[in-house]
Amino acid sequence: MQYMIMNYVPAATAESAAPPEDMEAWGAYTKAMIDAGVMRGGNALKPGHTGTTVRLRDGRRDVHDGPYADSKEELGGYYIIEVPDLDAALQWAARNPAASSGAVEVRPILEY
Repeated sequence: MQYMIMNYVPAATAESAAPPEDMEAWGAYTKAMIDAGVMRGGNALKPGHTGTTVRLRDGRRDVHDGPYADSKEELGGYYIIEVPDLDAALQWAARNPAASSGAVEVRPILEY
């Protein structure tokens, strides 16, 4: 089954370049998933302020600069993994560097 692991990082850190030790942690995490054969994709995202939110209200498009929610954490990137079950996905999520300073959300991907 495929799962998306979403990396929520403190908004303040999303604006600046990560220190080398953080980059090493992300690199090691990514390499471990590749080596285990579970990684199917993923990307880092630019800071939330570079996003655009679109809503449709009364048949008209309502466009706003910035992220959907104003919060202390923002979606910094994601991984798509394929593992046997949620328990295995949660094991990978617990190793995610964002778990120690932000949050990690795991969500199953609908497969049609």
